[in-house]
Amino acid sequence: MPSRRLFLLTSLLLYGIASQIPSTYAASEGFQPIVPDELKMTGEPQAPGAPAIILFRQVDRDDNGRTSNEYNYYRIKILTGEGRKYGDVEIPFYRSEGDIVNVRARTIRPDGTIVNFDGKVYNKTIVKAKGLKYLAKTFTLPEVQIGSILEYYYTIDLSEHYIYDSHWILSHELYTRQAKFSLKPYHSNYSVVNVRWSWQGLPQGTLAPKEGPDGVIRMDTGNVPAFQTEDFMPPENEMKSRVDFIYSEDFPESNPDKFWKATARKLNGKVESFIGKRKAMEQAVAQIVSPNDAPDIKLQKIYARVQQFRNTSYEVRKTEQEQKREKEKALTNVEDIWKQGYADGQQLTWLYLALVRAAGIEAYPVWASDRSNYFFNPRLMDPNKLDANVVLVKLNGKDIYCDPGAAFTPFGLLPWPETAVAGLRLDKEGGSWITTTLPQSSQSRIERKAMLKLTDTGDLVGKLTVSFAGLEGQRRRLEERNADDTDRKTFLEDQVKEYIPATIEVELTNAPEWKSSAGSLVAEFNLKIPGWASGAGRRVLVPVGLFSATEKHLFDHANRVHPIYFDFPFQRIDDISIELPLDWQVSSLPPPQTQDGHVIVYSLKVENDKSTLHFSRTLDVDFLQLETKYYEALRKFFQVVRTADEHQVVLQPGAAAASK
Repeated sequence: MPSRRLFLLTSLLLYGIASQIPSTYAASEGFQPIVPDELKMTGEPQAPGAPAIILFRQVDRDDNGRTSNEYNYYRIKILTGEGRKYGDVEIPFYRSEGDIVNVRARTIRPDGTIVNFDGKVYNKTIVKAKGLKYLAKTFTLPEVQIGSILEYYYTIDLSEHYIYDSHWILSHELYTRQAKFSLKPYHSNYSVVNVRWSWQGLPQGTLAPKEGPDGVIRMDTGNVPAFQTEDFMPPENEMKSRVDFIYSEDFPESNPDKFWKATARKLNGKVESFIGKRKAMEQAVAQIVSPNDAPDIKLQKIYARVQQFRNTSYEVRKTEQEQKREKEKALTNVEDIWKQGYADGQQLTWLYLALVRAAGIEAYPVWASDRSNYFFNPRLMDPNKLDANVVLVKLNGKDIYCDPGAAFTPFGLLPWPETAVAGLRLDKEGGSWITTTLPQSSQSRIERKAMLKLTDTGDLVGKLTVSFAGLEGQRRRLEERNADDTDRKTFLEDQVKEYIPATIEVELTNAPEWKSSAGSLVAEFNLKIPGWASGAGRRVLVPVGLFSATEKHLFDHANRVHPIYFDFPFQRIDDISIELPLDWQVSSLPPPQTQDGHVIVYSLKVENDKSTLHFSRTLDVDFLQLETKYYEALRKFFQVVRTADEHQVVLQPGAAAASK
């Protein structure tokens, strides 16, 4: 679901104090003087072999609530030919959080002469692993060479009316020699707003952030090691050296238990006020379920009905003028949602809570912690980190967690960032801590079923069906929700190309169900793999690892820095039948393979049934995180997987084929 890590002040408060806001905290914009020693340097002892280093970095943030902004400054030294890539600058941002403005840049040649950047700054959509998409401002600095110094600065113009959770992220992919950070926190003459801060992994010798007489919080640091990014690691921001700022309307509380009890009572009051339309909800639920429906059927019917509402959290954000033209009413309670037919994801989940209770089923509101960017620590007493709302249903002694406001999420599952996380179950007594469920690996699986024929020339031709179940289907439906049929077709065909370690011809032949969360996302293809079987003398060899490409280089690095971390447990099941040409014989089959690592299991079995080869392959990953000390065992496991996938079936062609 879209991030809810925003601390929203009431519009009344904001407009009331607008005239009282002091002028924006201004950083000293402009380029700094050139330092001769920095021009001469050819390396950094603290970062031997580094392609480039950050000589100086500055971050100045002003959280004034209405014209909040953050100034960023970078000075980078290019040390090797590889380091010249840092002349291509990419500044990521999310449109909902603001925009990048006032970009200035220059290149300082090794001889000290300057080339100012006067080119164009582009907007670009960046697509990363797992379907993550964000915007970036991109530009290319001129005349970047070994020995150059690159400088640029920009301002993040943060969205109005919000105070974001502020962070100083010290770590960067490059070693940082020196950095300065400052924050001018929000203050109000009309409301008590407190700010606290905590930190982790500060470089040795760095003093903790301190508030000055002018109310600005500052910190100087240096010798920040380069941050190493690895595949399948915990959220980067969780692993980086950082300082987190926490805003609160409450007076500071030193006892976490007392803090969360008070917080739970306050949050519970807000939820109960929003859903407190019992009569309207009883009338609504009577339109959804039948009196004779079993409780579990009622839950599923209500869930499906809530997901039919227009979910504004997943729409392209509209301007205020567009909203006024459409005359969309502000929603103050669940009855408004039922009447208007739309709401954001958070409100729809509370609508589900209200309807379930109206159906006579015990249910509770829960504020849970999203683990996609950070891990929750209750000792920090930061309610903004409880940023995902879910419903806990009690049925026949079983806990069922639901979040129908998370688009395309099947009943009984939560979107992966909300699984296996701490949550505060609310009630008027002060609530209690729970841990949300983690789905079994079999609940989020990719099944690939292929019915193929092997030609005399070694091509594989036939049909392929790929089913994405559970969170695998939810992820893809969510990623492609705004795409058209052509883009979706290309997306699915590209998925198949990623699986097969060869050049293939593939075409989607069906119309998958993209809009519903019920059932798997099923895609059917015509498939051709030219030259999959290869000749060796009078024999033909057929590799068994048809869909093994995604595991081919998994964990093949000798060393590991970070823990191993998956979004959710998952399963891969392959069922492949290959009909052999007439008169071809099977000379030998690879032996069955089973590798059982307890939390991860691999199996492969190849059989011959009346001149039809049958491959059964399963990979079952049933954990979220492993400590780094287990990396070598995991690496050896996947070495066995790769070896097994490289086994081959040996065939003896018929006389006619052999003569060719």
